[in-house]
Amino acid sequence: MTKLTQSQRRAKRVRRSLVRVANGRPRLSVHRSSQNIYAQIIDDVNGVTVAAASTLDKDLRKSLKNGADKEAAAAVGKLVAERASKAGISEVIFDRGSFIYHGRVKALAEAAREGGLNF
Repeated sequence: MTKLTQSQRRAKRVRRSLVRVANGRPRLSVHRSSQNIYAQIIDDVNGVTVAAASTLDKDLRKSLKNGADKEAAAAVGKLVAERASKAGISEVIFDRGSFIYHGRVKALAEAAREGGLNF
């Protein structure tokens, strides 16, 4: 049996509570590193990624001066919301993973809400 790190335990705890209330809605999963931020909409019923965006996308990389600030996170949030609406998704459940809802994660979530996602 492998021992989980503290962040892995926190992410599992958050995800476990999300599964209870999801009711079949796709999950907007966020990951942030020191240099970039990533977001993807995952359909857990079918096990597929429906839409994804990150600061590494070519169209975003040219317009951003830095991939690790709130402005970059907001741009990723708007882009993932736009791609989700093209895929026909408007209702999601927000999965912050092991990250607290603050700073870049919060900026991404608020931009996704402004882009048309409901959660």
